[in-house]
Amino acid sequence: MAERRIGLIMNGVTGRMGMNQHLIRSIAAIRAEGGVKLANGDRVMPDPVLVGRNREKLEALAKAHGIARVSTDLDACLADPKDELFFDAATTQMRAALLRKAIAAGKHIYCEKPTADSLEDAMDVARLAKRAGIKAGVVQDKLFLPGLRKLKMVIDSGFLGRICSVKGEFGYWVFEGDLQPAQRPSWNYKKAEGGGIILDMLCHWRYVLDNLFGEVEAVSCLGAIQIPERIDEAGKRYKADADDAAYATFQLAGGIVAHINSSWVTRVRRDDLVTFQVDGTHGSAIAGLQKCWTQSRVNTPKPVWNPDIPQPIDFYEGWQEVPSTQDYPNGFRAQWELFFRYLAGDVATYPWDLLAGAKGVQLAEAGLQSWAERRWIDLPKLEV
Repeated sequence: MAERRIGLIMNGVTGRMGMNQHLIRSIAAIRAEGGVKLANGDRVMPDPVLVGRNREKLEALAKAHGIARVSTDLDACLADPKDELFFDAATTQMRAALLRKAIAAGKHIYCEKPTADSLEDAMDVARLAKRAGIKAGVVQDKLFLPGLRKLKMVIDSGFLGRICSVKGEFGYWVFEGDLQPAQRPSWNYKKAEGGGIILDMLCHWRYVLDNLFGEVEAVSCLGAIQIPERIDEAGKRYKADADDAAYATFQLAGGIVAHINSSWVTRVRRDDLVTFQVDGTHGSAIAGLQKCWTQSRVNTPKPVWNPDIPQPIDFYEGWQEVPSTQDYPNGFRAQWELFFRYLAGDVATYPWDLLAGAKGVQLAEAGLQSWAERRWIDLPKLEV
C-alpha cells in the first residue's frame, strides 16, 4: 500500500467555518485516521499549510491539530511546487481574485461558496480553470447531510410519485449584540463587506434544488432588512444594511414549484434549523439536517375544516421516520474525501465544480435583481 502526499494550501481557516468544519472535522480528522483510502488500497494523505495574517493564531491552531506548517505569505505558498491544491474559506469579496492567482500558479482548486460576489467573476474563474486544465471543486455541504441523503433515497425510490412542490424553512434568531452576543460575525450584515442572506443562502438552495428536485429555471425573491442596527464584536453599534431575511419562490424543471424562507430574524418552532417538505402525488416527505419522515397516500388523514372545535387529529402521528441504515460522516469531510479521490484519479468525474459554484452565484444575483425590480427573473443556461 502506497501513500500519496497532497500538499494543501488552506487559506481562511481561522474563521468559524474554515476552522471547525474544514480544518478540524475534515482535514485533521482525515490525517488522524491515516488518510483517504483509494480503490487500489493506496491512501491519499493531505499535508496542509495554514495561511493567514495572524501567525500567532495560525501556530496555535496548527499545534493543537498536529500540523507542521503555517505561513503569512500566500504568494510564496502559491509559488511552491510541492503544494498542488489551494483551498479558500476566507471572505467572499476576495475569493475570485485569490482563485485567479491560484489558477495562474497551476494549483487545483477547492473552495467555499459563493465562488465570487458577481456572476461575471464566477464565470470568469470557471472558464480560467477549464482552460488551465485544473481540477476544481466547490463545497456543496448540504447534499451530504443525513436528512437530505435520506430524502434523496425517498425520491429515487418513487415513493412520492410526481413531485408537486417543495417548501423550505431555514433560519434562527441571530442576537443583535446587546442582550446577548451575536452568534454570527458582523460582516454578514454589512453590504460593503459582502454580507446578506440572499448571497449567502441562495447559493445553497441552488445546488439543493438542482440536485434533489429539478433545475432552477426562474426566481421571484423579496429581501428584507428587519434589524437595521446591530452591535459588532467590539461592542460598537453599526448600521446593518444587508438583507437579513429572504422569501423566495422558484420555478423548477418539470413544473415543480419551490418556496424557501431564509431568515436570521426568526425563532424556531419546527423540527430543525432547516426543514424541507416535499409533496407528491403518492406521498410526502419532510427532511431536516439529520432526520427524514414520510407519509404515504393511503396514510394521509382526512381533516375537515371546523374552527369551532379543537383539532382532533394529531398531524405528527401519521408520519414515519426513515431509519438510518448506514453511517453518515460529517458532510464537509465526506465531500473532501470525494474530492481527494477525484484529484488522485480514483473517480473520473466530479459534478460540483466551479460551474456549479457559478450557478449558485447566478441564483443569488437573480434573487437580488428580483427584489430590486419586484419581478420574476429567468435563469439562462450557463456554459464554460
